[in-house]
Amino acid sequence: MKMTIVYDNEVWKKGLKADWGFSCLVEIERRKLLFDTGADGGILLYNMERLGINSRNIDAVFLSHNHWDHTGGLQSLLGIKPDMRIYMPDFSSRPKEFLPDLITTGILGDMEQSLIIKTSKGLVVIGGCSHPGLENILNIARKQGRIYAVLGGFHGFDKFDTLQDVSLILPCHCTQYKQRIMKLYPKRAIRCGAGRIIEIP
Repeated sequence: MKMTIVYDNEVWKKGLKADWGFSCLVEIERRKLLFDTGADGGILLYNMERLGINSRNIDAVFLSHNHWDHTGGLQSLLGIKPDMRIYMPDFSSRPKEFLPDLITTGILGDMEQSLIIKTSKGLVVIGGCSHPGLENILNIARKQGRIYAVLGGFHGFDKFDTLQDVSLILPCHCTQYKQRIMKLYPKRAIRCGAGRIIEIP
């Protein structure tokens, strides 16, 4: 399983563009799922091209919530592939495995969903902004199994003890206490940015 940060406030790989927003490409077996689309379609497609990602090969888009910085690139993608499958925030009201090894948390708080991925090392949780509270998202995920990694926007999350049993932490985008998390978990928290790639066997 491979995850590529396509869109973020910061850049990890030289030559990419940073912008306020978030997008992550999830590749599991032969499937490609794009989690959120950032704020600007031009930047999204530019970063994809620089990363060698063919937008026509993306099978589906999973939108965490309907804020502009997570949906702004969607129309550009649909212009290239109009029949793209889109999993909107309201497509399930409860946790549901909608594709093999891919689970939505269902709607939480004010219409936001997060993604849970089953891997050989445990669960990977991806949040867009985690407005409902990252601790609440993780509690739902733990009902599906042990959490190995968590990444995405953590917003104002400050229940840091909730991360004690998580092996890989990648605070991105809107995470208010990013530096605090990095300091508390120096061996497990890594810097996010467009171009960062995480591979899990």
